[in-house]
Amino acid sequence: MSEAHIPDGFERHFRRSGLTDPWEPLYSRKLDDRVQIGLTLAAPHCNSRGLVHGGLIAALADNAMGLSCVVALQAAGRDVGRGLVTVSLGTDYLGSAKLGEWLLIDPEPVKVGGSICFARAIISGNDQPVAMANATFKIL
Repeated sequence: MSEAHIPDGFERHFRRSGLTDPWEPLYSRKLDDRVQIGLTLAAPHCNSRGLVHGGLIAALADNAMGLSCVVALQAAGRDVGRGLVTVSLGTDYLGSAKLGEWLLIDPEPVKVGGSICFARAIISGNDQPVAMANATFKIL
């Protein structure tokens, strides 16, 4: 999938960091209840076998789940204060995606508590399951 074939609603990701800069271009789509992240897999995203690297999946899932918890907090009228930090992150790998495929991180906030948020995500490559992730975030 080339940059010309980015799915509808995705724009360049609004949240940059030193960790993700080498992986650009990243894309995100803001929905009412979540922030999805996607990208077309290229060499910097893959291991020596041309398959998506698990570290990239974990990092982007963490990013999307955290941003989605912020959306849930704001929807509940809560102040996100200084943001969120990851308390725990788990990733289960189900398959793989390869160079040229569209990788989608589709998160879902599960519960927003008084000081903790929980989220999960399904990660897919060209609409095929690649991984599942879950995370707990501390509200600062």
